[in-house]
Amino acid sequence: MTSTVDTPADAARPTPPSGLVTVARAPGWVRYALLAVGLLTALWLPNGLYPAVAVDILCWALFAVAVDLLLGFTGLMSFGHAAFWGTSAYVTGLVAIHLGLPFPVAVLAGALTAAALAVPIGYLAVKRTGIYFAMVTLAFAQLVYYVANEWRSVTRGENGLQGVPRELFGLDLRDDYYFYYAILPIVLLGLAAAWRIVHSPFGRVLVGIRDNPARARALGYPVHRYKLTAFVLSGFIAGLGGGLFAVGHRFVSLDVLHWTTSGKAVIVVVLGGIGTLWGGVLGAAIVVRLEDWLSFSGFEAIGLVTGGIFVLVVLLFRRGIWGSVAALVTRWWAARRR
Repeated sequence: MTSTVDTPADAARPTPPSGLVTVARAPGWVRYALLAVGLLTALWLPNGLYPAVAVDILCWALFAVAVDLLLGFTGLMSFGHAAFWGTSAYVTGLVAIHLGLPFPVAVLAGALTAAALAVPIGYLAVKRTGIYFAMVTLAFAQLVYYVANEWRSVTRGENGLQGVPRELFGLDLRDDYYFYYAILPIVLLGLAAAWRIVHSPFGRVLVGIRDNPARARALGYPVHRYKLTAFVLSGFIAGLGGGLFAVGHRFVSLDVLHWTTSGKAVIVVVLGGIGTLWGGVLGAAIVVRLEDWLSFSGFEAIGLVTGGIFVLVVLLFRRGIWGSVAALVTRWWAARRR
């Protein structure tokens, strides 16, 4: 059995332009230059923006990449990923408050709990497709929201968890500027893991399942098992972002489990570009920065502006911002090689 579901006939078909394809086919120096620009931007970010906003961008970037792993590479639209983001936030807060462990350990505990929660939810959800899959994930997310709201002895209900510590071997991380650089390696590891997943033989199988699940099944691939694995991995990465978000804000509220949180993550992915992976990072930066600017300007109908931008992007940039730019670069590169 081969490690991909492509056939010679498929190889002859033109590949739809995407950020991953463009970068993969670019010369080596271009790929290294893009990587260097990305790392330099990440290092500069808290100097150009309010550090708390920069921290939020990192957290939401992880969340968006987790959602894109399902939506863009597995073809599964999840409206319930707030369950994993929020569950990890609560577990991280509880571990940090009651056990006093370093925040990376607390975040890892939260992410592992999110992954464990993704197993039963994913097992039931991946047997459905399309809108039915989305509704099943939304239903489970609302169930988790209800449990968190009612289990007041643990979650403190509407009051939330307050005073989540940023303990790291005695270092003073109360300043968001220093906390940003403390979590940056964790975020980069999460993004690198997502990149490795989609570039592995496993990721190629996921794309094949997304494009033609019947053919993948005929080739002997256990489709449901692959989908479940992708679902759990996506839940783990979303959990990393949720745990860091809890420590970054030092507060966990029921909003982290609300269905609008899942919807915002989907909007971020569509805005940046579905199936581009790094489009989620760009989309997170745009949405978080825009919301921060609007809130400080005194504008209250923030959802009206972000929703309007989302509609414009869907109508004018069908591949999202990153995907549309990548498509233009692909055409320019092809014309230059003729």
